[in-house]
Amino acid sequence: MLFNTLSGRFLLLTAAFVMLAEILIFVPSVARFREDYIMSRLERAQIASLALLATDGMIDQNLERELLANAEVYNVVLRRDEVRQLVLSSPIPAPIERSFDLRDAPAWELIRDAVACLADPQNRVIRVIGAPVRQAGLLIEATMETAPLRAAMIEYGLRILGLSALISAVTAALLFLAVRRLLVTPIRRVVSHMSVYADAPEDARRIIEPQSKVVELREAEEALQSMQHQLTGALRQKDRLAQLGSAVAKVSHDLRNILTSAQLFADRMETSDDPMVKRAAPKLVNSISRAVGLCESTLAFGKAEEPPPTLTRFMVSTLIRDVVESEKLAAGENDVEFVTDVPQTLAVRADHEQLYRVLTNLVRNARQAIEATRAPGTIEISAGEEEEGWWLRVGDTGPGLPERAREHLFQPFQGGFRKGGTGLGLAISAELIRGHGGRLELLRSDAEGTEFVIHLPRDLVPGLAVPTTRTVAATEA
Repeated sequence: MLFNTLSGRFLLLTAAFVMLAEILIFVPSVARFREDYIMSRLERAQIASLALLATDGMIDQNLERELLANAEVYNVVLRRDEVRQLVLSSPIPAPIERSFDLRDAPAWELIRDAVACLADPQNRVIRVIGAPVRQAGLLIEATMETAPLRAAMIEYGLRILGLSALISAVTAALLFLAVRRLLVTPIRRVVSHMSVYADAPEDARRIIEPQSKVVELREAEEALQSMQHQLTGALRQKDRLAQLGSAVAKVSHDLRNILTSAQLFADRMETSDDPMVKRAAPKLVNSISRAVGLCESTLAFGKAEEPPPTLTRFMVSTLIRDVVESEKLAAGENDVEFVTDVPQTLAVRADHEQLYRVLTNLVRNARQAIEATRAPGTIEISAGEEEEGWWLRVGDTGPGLPERAREHLFQPFQGGFRKGGTGLGLAISAELIRGHGGRLELLRSDAEGTEFVIHLPRDLVPGLAVPTTRTVAATEA
């Protein structure tokens, strides 16, 4: 319906407000009309009186009645030279009810008398007093009936109301058209763009282009455009993540087969008589086993989800030593020093492989940040126990994270700060720690280096896998 639309309701409100304004004007206008009506009768009565005075009071009675009828009064009294003189007279049909003095009457009094006249339907006789025109005396009085006055006021009021209704209709129609042109049409355009965009939000061609010249509507269009850009980007990113997950699953499948073959060769290396090979073979076997397990986890739990952690209790010093030894091999000739401050007897309850992945990501990022500066640096790993659980810190003396990386630190593909990096490592690490019911935080990152802390809760979190009783041996690589 029309009146359920914005423009229709605006039409109703405009008409109502214009009519209200006209009503507020109507009462003073009717009061002014009453004053003019009475003054015109007094002027006629004064003219008739002057005509009588010019004949020295000798006038035919028929002419006197005609003069009074023309002035629409019963009698006329002039006060000249402090003498009150009845100039014209005729029989009065009823007693005089009230007297009204129009000389310097205040506005509120005129409005009050006009409203009283309109509200009284009975015909009454009143006396009106005014100042003669052109100073033809001190005052002039006349006696008249209220019925003709009230009828004239009603007729005038109806004309005013009719004119007000016409003005209200024309004004409302013009404003209706203006609102449709300036507001409704742009709003419909925005709604149309939203509907078109909703059909294919990944299509950047459907993003709205702000065109409105109205400031508020243009701001709304710009806000909608920004939201659509963000949503389209997020959908594209999710699509890329889905494609990446599919690719990772395929690669993991083939890589698992390759690593299985490599594991067989590593098993044979353990039978070698070379002491160097015998010492390196167990670590090689363990590394290949971790890679095979990771590939199987990727295939088993999908391309975008991590399996729930299987909690075990193990010595964290052994885990950190494995991470450090791996990163020392990767550092090669680079001048990177590794410092650990971990109690040998500190045991934590966590998923051994997932925590290994998290620490590896943090230490590798620290090492690569230091190597990028081509200057010596230090990586410090520490751990400890507190009332709520355990904490592990990884700090470095690298150049610190750029501002963009800090803003999107744990978001996939956005927190990367190294050339060629994907930004997935920290996102995966944060997800793995959240799976333990803990949290991964950035403590600081400035020109003196970067420091991360891992908090692992002591109490079990609902939804985690039931921990096994197995304890990883201190000698486990």
